[in-house]
Amino acid sequence: MKITDSVLRNFRVARVHRGKSSKKVNCVDYSPNGESAVSGSDDDSIQLYDIRDGSAKKTLYSKKYGVDLIRYTYKDASTVVYSSNKQDDTIRYLSLTDNKYIRYFPGHTARVVALSMSPVDSTFISGSLDNTIRIWDLRSPNCQGLTNPLGKPVCSFDPEGLIFAAGVDSQAIKLYDLRAYDKGPFASFETRFNRVCEWTGLKFSRDGKQILISTNGGVICILNAFNGSVLHTFSGYNNSRGISLEACFTPDSQFVMIGSEDGRVHVWNTESGMKVAVLDGKHTGPINTLQFNPRYMTFASACVNMTFWLPCVDDS
Repeated sequence: MKITDSVLRNFRVARVHRGKSSKKVNCVDYSPNGESAVSGSDDDSIQLYDIRDGSAKKTLYSKKYGVDLIRYTYKDASTVVYSSNKQDDTIRYLSLTDNKYIRYFPGHTARVVALSMSPVDSTFISGSLDNTIRIWDLRSPNCQGLTNPLGKPVCSFDPEGLIFAAGVDSQAIKLYDLRAYDKGPFASFETRFNRVCEWTGLKFSRDGKQILISTNGGVICILNAFNGSVLHTFSGYNNSRGISLEACFTPDSQFVMIGSEDGRVHVWNTESGMKVAVLDGKHTGPINTLQFNPRYMTFASACVNMTFWLPCVDDS
């Protein structure tokens, strides 16, 4: 099934997992094969899901450190790396099979606010409120490289794993060659996109042509990944409290989605910039995190509850 305006308008909630507490789910990630999902919550829990039947498989806890950003590792649905939301700046590499830490990655001196796995190997990058981006390899606890982009960074790998982008101080995009990051960015673009909002996330589209900027305001945008020009800005969703609402691309790069403060999902076409759908997921609060499955026609949205969506097929 191809993702179209009509298909997106017909997505419906297929399964809701009620949170055991009133704490929000702060991050969701799909495994590379799309068959599993993992979430981290402010109640210090890590929840695993089986996407094939929508069931919750296992709950793990990180009571001492808490759980903030969490990512599956390259081609592996049995391990994750995650950052803390408590007084600890070490990134942890966890086996989901036996709930044991494989490795620790110390080095940041302030909270980690960005975490991105390479799509091609065991490398990952992290951005922190200490104004640095660190480069890591899962096979070593030692930092493999460090760059100081001169401001608070949000960062992400491109689809080829050769370049990473840093959004710096909510006003500039800097592009780095992973093989020559120590030479500084090979391109830097200032953008006039809504200086009132703080940038809270950065993602490349799967075709590598666009960069999506999430904010803590009522507007997000997509940029041309080659020259930094603003292609479209998207607004009209509720975010009056300055919440970091996560936006995402669909896997075909043709649509952008974001949850809202009132629990609805808004969808725009990336070519036309037009809004194509507003979906009501019956969320009980702001949709903090939202991700589209990389392999299957389903997506997840979360507030204090986790919700999985499927397209409703008209048999008539």
